[in-house]
Amino acid sequence: MKRILFLMLIPLLFSCTSEKKSYSYLRNTSLSVSRRYIGNYIDFRHTGPEVFGGTNLIWIRTTQFNSFGKISAFGKECKFEPGEKIYIKRMYSAPGPFGNWEYQIENDSSDVYRLSNYRYENNVLVQASF
Repeated sequence: MKRILFLMLIPLLFSCTSEKKSYSYLRNTSLSVSRRYIGNYIDFRHTGPEVFGGTNLIWIRTTQFNSFGKISAFGKECKFEPGEKIYIKRMYSAPGPFGNWEYQIENDSSDVYRLSNYRYENNVLVQASF
């Protein structure tokens, strides 16, 4: 009787341990997405500090956002090469009533720019959130 109970208990133990491992594996991999692909880099334009609030902005054009005015970052020059894959990465939450997130735009190498929340909408420069 003890043998039969022992033989029935062994498969139950093995099935629970494999279930537990697969659950933790799925849970850890779901958190690993850290950046979003936004297309291949095409080119950029620079807006000087005299246009809006003393800020140098670069307006980036990609294959998915192929018009200027959608993606802006702080800087004077853009070192991305045409055809490179470009990603947006969420960095941290800035202080504020709603905890606005700070983002950066990057390629596969080490070129990184902090995104601004300025956009051209209806031919007017506005501040927008992501």
